[in-house]
Amino acid sequence: MPKTLQPDPKLKALRQTGTLNARSEDVKDPLFQENEFFDPRDLLQVKYEMLRRVKVDNASVTDVSSGFAFSRVAFYQAQKRFDMDGLAGLLPQRRGPKQAHKLTPEVVDYIEKAIAEDAHLRVQDLVERVNQHFGVSVHSRSIERALERRQKKS
Repeated sequence: MPKTLQPDPKLKALRQTGTLNARSEDVKDPLFQENEFFDPRDLLQVKYEMLRRVKVDNASVTDVSSGFAFSRVAFYQAQKRFDMDGLAGLLPQRRGPKQAHKLTPEVVDYIEKAIAEDAHLRVQDLVERVNQHFGVSVHSRSIERALERRQKKS
């Protein structure tokens, strides 16, 4: 009977935390090739070691960044975040807006009032009304999510 492969728990954890290095096969630094403690799949560990190599070993940024499969720009960005936030600064940052910036509380209040006045309004009608009243272009799904968030808070 063939053995079934067990999923790698570290790989699963790296995926879940967003710290799986998508370019792990491109990491050519000898530590990551010769020592199993150093895992090229672990983005946080790779970035930290890259920064350490320059700071402590006085290696060149160009050589180190290419050996760790990063650009020089990415190195300097990681260095800046590390200097500001420590290890937490090396964690991948969420891209895009951090909050609903078009659907302000005032806009959502307006939407809720429009629904209260006419319960048969379609979401597309609300999109058009928001655009006309506030001059803001929003997606219908954004309105649905904003209303869901409001209901959860109530």
